[in-house]
Amino acid sequence: MALVATPGAIQLAQRLRGLREQVRLTQSELAAVFTEDGKQVSAAAVSSWERPKEPVLLPENRAEPYARLHTLTGTPRRLLPASRLSPEQEQERRQVLTELTELIDQARVGPAPADAARAASHRSWFFADGGPVVIVVPDAGLAAIGPFADEAHPNHTAAHQFADLDALIELHGHIRAENDPTLPVFFKPASKVEADDLSGHLVLIGGIGWNPVTRRLLRMLEELPVRQIDTPELTTGEIFAVGHGADERRFLPVWSEGDEQTRELEEDVALLARVPNPFNSSRTLTLCNGIHSRGVLGAVRTLTDAQVREANEAFLARRFPESVYGLLIRVPVFHGRALSPDLQDPRNILFTWPDEPAVAPKSRKDRS
Repeated sequence: MALVATPGAIQLAQRLRGLREQVRLTQSELAAVFTEDGKQVSAAAVSSWERPKEPVLLPENRAEPYARLHTLTGTPRRLLPASRLSPEQEQERRQVLTELTELIDQARVGPAPADAARAASHRSWFFADGGPVVIVVPDAGLAAIGPFADEAHPNHTAAHQFADLDALIELHGHIRAENDPTLPVFFKPASKVEADDLSGHLVLIGGIGWNPVTRRLLRMLEELPVRQIDTPELTTGEIFAVGHGADERRFLPVWSEGDEQTRELEEDVALLARVPNPFNSSRTLTLCNGIHSRGVLGAVRTLTDAQVREANEAFLARRFPESVYGLLIRVPVFHGRALSPDLQDPRNILFTWPDEPAVAPKSRKDRS
């Protein structure tokens, strides 16, 4: 049966998804494992148990195979029969089975609707109202545009016109996975955005350099005290600034020692912000921005990376109970790859709105 998205039902759906992700299986692969184990299961059924919006209650007889997921072995991967488990494996099986049974009971009852709404709000990329969601992506500059962007080319590939492709692929896939499969999710280059695209849940990827939609909306959001500006100090992107005059603070990336040819980017700066959509206040506007593309990807992965997203979501829920916020975030870069920021670490939070922290870290000279 389908459940109202109460905290109990959401917690059960999240736990089932977490168990699957721990063993690195897709929903289709998990269905095949369960079927091989003698429980005929479809990928659609697995999806229905995991979805946060009106999840289908997991039948009690399906909980036991979930409790043996830690025993997967072989190629193709199969569950060990309960009769062949080691004492340690059997102990873990019983613990997980007890946990799932309790969650199933809680999901049947469920607490007050207000609690359910609050729990659902802790998942930033879940849209309970059914969307639509439009992701606006920067057009790549002429010097960076892919060779197959030309529609006359026999191997024309539309994605060659986009900048920040890493961030787009990460975010688009995550939004589709978080929501009901029927949720309309679109992505468009900034140059082709039309008026009708701006009234749903709007997500802006990239900075002002290549995304004129971001440039315009940053001007409109007077309450968000973060600006992105050109500066002679940096020729590879636009920096973030807060305040004016003597009170202005600027946030710059951090480079390794060396000249412009040999130095490497060690830390970028990202802007992650969510506010009501100024074109439709019942929908949201989310900014995933950065000085460079690594900062943009870091902003996205703050709430998509399985290693940190739950802790980061919990931080945002505690810190911004109204789900309206803006953060400037330090994005570590290691050998050219952006690492997902951990918001539990205060060193990674450079500025917050509303109510910035008392001290913003300035540990490196390049941030001065």
